[in-house]
Amino acid sequence: MNSLRITLVQTSLVWENPTANCANLEEELNHLQGNTDVVILPEMFTTGFSINSVGSEFQKGPSLQWMQLIANRLDALVLGSIKCKESGKLYNRLFAVFPDGNFASYDKKHLFRMGQEPEVYSSGTKRQIINYKGFSIALFICYDLRFPVWIRNKNQEYDLAVFVANWPAARAEAWKTLLKARAIENLSYVAGVNIVGEDGNLLKYQGDSALINFKGEALLNLADRKSIETFEIFQKDLLEFREKFPAHLDADPFSLD
Repeated sequence: MNSLRITLVQTSLVWENPTANCANLEEELNHLQGNTDVVILPEMFTTGFSINSVGSEFQKGPSLQWMQLIANRLDALVLGSIKCKESGKLYNRLFAVFPDGNFASYDKKHLFRMGQEPEVYSSGTKRQIINYKGFSIALFICYDLRFPVWIRNKNQEYDLAVFVANWPAARAEAWKTLLKARAIENLSYVAGVNIVGEDGNLLKYQGDSALINFKGEALLNLADRKSIETFEIFQKDLLEFREKFPAHLDADPFSLD
């Protein structure tokens, strides 16, 4: 039965400096070669969560090329979001880069109005579910976590939901609680990757990156320090639990306008 070694990369970021952030991460990730299947980086891992175009790139710019290099070197799927320019608009775009260099992407649907994100960025309109090593993986970004209808696992479409984030310490309890809630209600694994430290706006970040199973139990919890940790998940465990506790069969039908 399929398994995935999931690596959570909880780090601090150099404000609006893609070159420095990629260099730091590259050094931190070298030891993972042969030891992971999926590497999850934070939201806007090249710049931090800044509401301007500094550090933004076109889709096939240097940051995506760097992700392709790392994915190939580690022979792993690499996930992380950057500021992406397209057709005169700016998107908070999460890339999923496969070892062979191919990639898929997801544009953040729910833009953080309290941080003026909608004033600069355009919202995505489509969900993205990818397949890797037998697992279906749904991609989400930060504030999306608060919106269960968008994340709803209708007809068991995905096995793992990934949330990349810059989630401030002031709302740490919401982050921890909602990661568990999304895992429980969707009968899926959930991985959430956040940052630590302080950003250019003097916002503090507590980390609390975590890997949660379908029962809401923490398989990994990275607390409040820089850390890179890996845990192996098994599809067999997920499918057996869904068979024994098929709560999804009683879910209310709905559609998105």
